[in-house]
Amino acid sequence: MQLHFHKTELHLKETFSIAYGNYDKRDALVVKLSHLGKYGYGECVAINYYGINLEDFVLKLKEIQARIENQKIIHPEEFFAFLEQFQLHHFLLSALDCAYWDLFGKLENKSFSDINQLENKILAESSITVSIAEIDEQIRKIENSSWNKFKVKCNGFNLKNTEKLLNLNRNIALDANASFTKEDCLFIQETSVFQKLMYIEQPLEIGNFGILKNSNLVNWMADEDCQDITFLEKLKPHYSSINIKLMKCGGLTPALEMITEAKKLGYKIMLGCMTESSIGISAGCSLAGLLDFADLDGANLISNDYANGNSVKNGKIILSEKPGLGISFLG
Repeated sequence: MQLHFHKTELHLKETFSIAYGNYDKRDALVVKLSHLGKYGYGECVAINYYGINLEDFVLKLKEIQARIENQKIIHPEEFFAFLEQFQLHHFLLSALDCAYWDLFGKLENKSFSDINQLENKILAESSITVSIAEIDEQIRKIENSSWNKFKVKCNGFNLKNTEKLLNLNRNIALDANASFTKEDCLFIQETSVFQKLMYIEQPLEIGNFGILKNSNLVNWMADEDCQDITFLEKLKPHYSSINIKLMKCGGLTPALEMITEAKKLGYKIMLGCMTESSIGISAGCSLAGLLDFADLDGANLISNDYANGNSVKNGKIILSEKPGLGISFLG
C-alpha cells in the first residue's frame, strides 16, 4: 500500500460568515492510499477554532508513512485499530480512515453500504447553510433557494429575527455557534413556539450546557459539546440531538460506533460537515440511511471541487453505488 498526500485550498463561492469569523477559503489536506491500481481518498481541513495546523499533519504523515505502507490490507475496522497506536489528531485520523474505507471497498468491489449491510431505504435530506447576514438577506436566500431545509447561522439570539424565520413556514434550524447567552436559552426552552424549529445547534460555549434541558419544547443539538462517543452519556439530560462530524470524531469507523450508541440512548442524529470537497462529503453521505438530519452541503458551497462521488443536489443525497465511497479525484 502506498500513501500520498498534498495540501490544497477550498475556495468558497461567497464569504462564509459565522459567529467564529468570516472565511473566503479553507486550507485542506488530501490523503490518498493506493494498492493494486486502486485509489482511496480522504480529506481534512484547517479550522482555526479547532486549532488545526495542517503542516503538523504533514510532518506526522511523513513520520508514520513507512509504517502505513508496510501494513497489509485488512478490514477497515482492523486498520483503524492499527492507526490508533499513533495517537493522531481526529481530523487526520478521519482522513486516513475514510481513505482506507474507500480503498478497501474498491479492492473488494463493494460499496461502503454493502460492506456494512446498510439498507439505505430512507436517506436523510440535507440542509443548506445560510451564513450570517441581515435578516432580510437571509430570508431572500431562503425564498430563492430550491432546497427544502435551511440551517441559519446566528451571532447571538434575536427574537424578532427568529419570528420572521418561523413565519416563512419553511424547515428552519438555527446554528448559534456558541453565541447565545444563558438567559437566551432559558427563555427559549420555556417557550413553545421554538418547537417549530428543526433544532438549535450549539447554543452556548463549550462546556456550559448545564442549564439546557432535554425536553419537547426545543430540540437542542450538541456540536462542539459532543466530540466523540465518550460525551454521549453526560450530555443526554441536556441535548436531544447530536451533530456527528467525521473529522470531529475520527472518521467513518468511530462514527458508525457513535451512531449505534447514540440510537440506544435515544438521540436524534445529524451528520454534519466542515467546508469540504466531494471527498469528505462522499464519506458523510454514505451514512445518510442512519440519520435523522443531515448537513452535508460543504461541496455545494465551494467553487473548486476537485472530486466526484456521492453528492447532494438541492438537499437530496444521491449515493453513487460505486465501490468504496465512490470517490474519483479530478485533480
